[in-house]
Amino acid sequence: MPASVITAPGPPLHDGVREGCDRLVQLLLLNLQKLVHGRGAPALAEGPPRPVPFLEALRPHVRELCVETLRLERKRFLWQHQLLGLLAVYSAPHGAAEALFFLLALAKSPEELALAPQLHAVLCAVLPDPLPAAVAAAVAQIHAGRLPEPQLAQLLRNLALVL
Repeated sequence: MPASVITAPGPPLHDGVREGCDRLVQLLLLNLQKLVHGRGAPALAEGPPRPVPFLEALRPHVRELCVETLRLERKRFLWQHQLLGLLAVYSAPHGAAEALFFLLALAKSPEELALAPQLHAVLCAVLPDPLPAAVAAAVAQIHAGRLPEPQLAQLLRNLALVL
């Protein structure tokens, strides 16, 4: 939600409250990071890696998370971008390609578009290059006719700028 919706009218929040909330969100993201990167490749006897319920619940909402991240609101977009990276790694390879595709398709300014290469760099540190899969996802969306013409034009402009 935008800050205007969740910040009650009246006196502003005390800086200590803001700092406490910032610290809490950072700790939650750190815990998620440990869960995502600590999963590793399981041995055959161990079975599949344990799911992370929070990230499992976010999987169908990658587009919405990208939309919110691209709003570039204060510190919130930094947290959302970090969460998007963790979700992309967690749900790789499809989730990584999907996240990159949506950032490329929805970014409308250079500042917004800059988030796509940043996410790509984070993903390349732990995954095989997800860019070819993101381009394949874009082509699939185009062939399926799921992109309105203005969004298709934006995607192509953004791809040209990034390349």
